[in-house]
Amino acid sequence: MTLALVLFLLTYVLLLALPKYRAYIALASAALFVVLGILPANKVFFSVDWNVIMMIAGTMGVVSLFIESKMPSLLADLIIEKMPNVKWAIISLSLFAGIISAFVDNVATVLMVAPVALTISKKLKISPVQSIIAIAISSNLQGAATLVGDTTSILLGGHANLDFLDFFFYRGRPGMFWIVQIGAVAATLVLLYVFRNEKQDINVKDRTVVEDYFPSLLLVGTIVLLILASFIPEGKKPAIINGLICIGLMVIGLIRETIRSRNLISLKKTLMEIDYFTLFLLGGLFIVISGITEAGVVDEISKLFVKVSGNNIFLMYTLLVWASVLLSAFIDNIPYIATMLPVTAGIADIMGIDPTVLYFGLLAGATLGGNLTPIGASANITGLGILRKDGYEVSAKDFMKISVPFTLAAVTSGYILVWLLWR
Repeated sequence: MTLALVLFLLTYVLLLALPKYRAYIALASAALFVVLGILPANKVFFSVDWNVIMMIAGTMGVVSLFIESKMPSLLADLIIEKMPNVKWAIISLSLFAGIISAFVDNVATVLMVAPVALTISKKLKISPVQSIIAIAISSNLQGAATLVGDTTSILLGGHANLDFLDFFFYRGRPGMFWIVQIGAVAATLVLLYVFRNEKQDINVKDRTVVEDYFPSLLLVGTIVLLILASFIPEGKKPAIINGLICIGLMVIGLIRETIRSRNLISLKKTLMEIDYFTLFLLGGLFIVISGITEAGVVDEISKLFVKVSGNNIFLMYTLLVWASVLLSAFIDNIPYIATMLPVTAGIADIMGIDPTVLYFGLLAGATLGGNLTPIGASANITGLGILRKDGYEVSAKDFMKISVPFTLAAVTSGYILVWLLWR
């Protein structure tokens, strides 16, 4: 067990120190777990959650086609046309980014919506900094709302066997979707205060033209099929059904696009948009976590958490939520969630409680907590990168003037609601 723990800690240190090489580090560590005999070779394939991997890959492909169709830009234009001034334009764009990111990757959402905010800012000759920050943190907030909203949600869904509808209502109670929405309302009040003085009139005449609506139908179809799959009784559907749905619709989209364009350019472009780096990272992490579970490390970590909390459920829940907030402010929440899900299950088992309250607390803390700092979430890094390209350097202090109250409002409301609803 000592060797497994040392190897795991070394892996995590390297993941933090060398973010550009995370996928290679995870795969190398996974290989070492097998070579050193910590994880039997015959368990490697089954250690990987292929349903999660396929869901992420398929969703990325469909989203790429959706973005290429320019439908998100058209929706943003239609929203802006209805807004009376800059304050409400920015608020509406941030809310729109949140709604889109509940179904589309957060980074993709920022790449879709941020250019609209830039265009408005240039026409009105105002700084786009605050509006881009608002869009980035709003998109990150909604990642925990649905099964396909973020990699962390997909990881939880795979681990806890949650379907698409379980994020809305689970065991007769409101699920994460509604908890996140209450958090979004609280956070939006913060944004209303931040932009209270932005009352310039707004008039955007140019409207995006969409020539292909099929990718939009694919995205809607993905959601509908995931919902329908949730009604199939357990034991009567493949364990990878969600992954098959996402991959299947992506393949339909790619075939249709190839026939439509009569060349392979669109096919290659869409396949290149899939984040293989994240897929390899997750594949390696699944094997590493299986290795430390096999060695008994996960059980020991779970026991340590229970000991620190004094076997008090509320204290354990509080520790899990706020530790996740602080850690996710500085480290990537994908490896963190992947590591903590089995630990959380172990904690619940030791304490003899239903793990749902801890699962939802973990997801809320880790996903929403990434908004605290500029480096806490990929959406934040992307938003600041867009600003940098446009000549705006944003300090951590300026970012956190908005992100800290926004995050505290969202997390606190989620923290209270999860406990009241699920304990």
